[in-house]
Amino acid sequence: MIRCDPEQMTRKPRLPDRALQTQVRDIIDDVRARGDAAVDEYTLRFDGRKGTDALKPQEIRDAFSSLDRQTLTDLKEAAARIEAFARSQMQAAESLRLSGSGTGSGTTMLPINSVGCYVPGGRYPLPSSALMSVIPARVAGVADITVCTPKPTPATVVAASLAGATRILPIGGAQAIAAMAYGTADIPRVEKIVGPGNAYVTEAKRQVFGEVDIDMLAGPSELMIIADNSAEPSCIAADLLAQAEHDEDAQVWLVATDDEVISEVTRCLERQLTALPDTRVARSAMVKAQVSVVDTDSAVTIANRIAPEHLELQARNAEAMAARCRAYGSLFIGAWSAEVLGDYCAGPNHILPTGGAGAYRGGLSVMDFLAVRTWLRLDERQAREVLPLAERLARVEGLDAHAKAAGRRLRQDP
Repeated sequence: MIRCDPEQMTRKPRLPDRALQTQVRDIIDDVRARGDAAVDEYTLRFDGRKGTDALKPQEIRDAFSSLDRQTLTDLKEAAARIEAFARSQMQAAESLRLSGSGTGSGTTMLPINSVGCYVPGGRYPLPSSALMSVIPARVAGVADITVCTPKPTPATVVAASLAGATRILPIGGAQAIAAMAYGTADIPRVEKIVGPGNAYVTEAKRQVFGEVDIDMLAGPSELMIIADNSAEPSCIAADLLAQAEHDEDAQVWLVATDDEVISEVTRCLERQLTALPDTRVARSAMVKAQVSVVDTDSAVTIANRIAPEHLELQARNAEAMAARCRAYGSLFIGAWSAEVLGDYCAGPNHILPTGGAGAYRGGLSVMDFLAVRTWLRLDERQAREVLPLAERLARVEGLDAHAKAAGRRLRQDP
């Protein structure tokens, strides 16, 4: 870990990879031009299989049959908890459906029609991401949900099915994003693409944005822990390693109010690292981890400046500190609120903003699948109250046709 002065604690900048951008652009252009044939070729090249057909009902049943009973039970329980949380969000969304009285205007929140959910299937297949992306879409009322996941494991297939996917496609990478964004003969076009992925998937989402909506551009995983001497060092170490094992580029920060906390956590990290079956990735990430000793006020200032994906508060005054934290993807308050619970089953979503995006948006939620649409319905009396104002403002802007559109109703101008 790297000791930093508080003002030096920062995040690794994201530098554009021009070669990757070009490669992804070529794949997208090829899929747009040749459709399923291009998807087939890239899937064979990168994943060792061919085909753009959705999994058949029998294949999904086989996935259920192949799972042990405990795993199936656990996926169902996690799905239920995630759905309960999503439904609580939906209740909040329902309360925002406003209709004006005197003005005859209002807001209606309607689900978008179709969504594509990308579920990683690389070194660590993530059935939890199928639950986290599909369930909020279904609860929001999305009618058509496509899941794309390369080399799907039975657990991922089962999770996507339990969550409510309309179809499950065993394809991944930039070609899957392009296929969902533009549509092919076999793969329907969607209106929004969500879900985490590697650098190629993220770059593909960036390039198709505008043709379709996306949730966010997620980068390597991030965790910041703010801790005082009431925290358990072994738990801090375990939580840091849980994030570090995602990726060599994962970013972790430990902000402590006591120098002894860092010393104890460092000792625990070394012991716990030796117990992992594969330490290469986690050790590489932890070498770049940043630590600092500051007071509580400075710790909150650092967190709000960096806006980490995950922010854990392991301190006596965690509740008071939480009220002052304004920028994060998801917040974990108190020693028992382990970030790993957010990864899997506590309810809040694990598809979260990284790279500082926590300063202006939160994690995936039912809100991401609802379109906020306004409406206007005025009778003659109500319209005559505001038409003169519209006419005057149009003339201020120099838009004569706009002014005449308002004036025509007032004076029946020719």
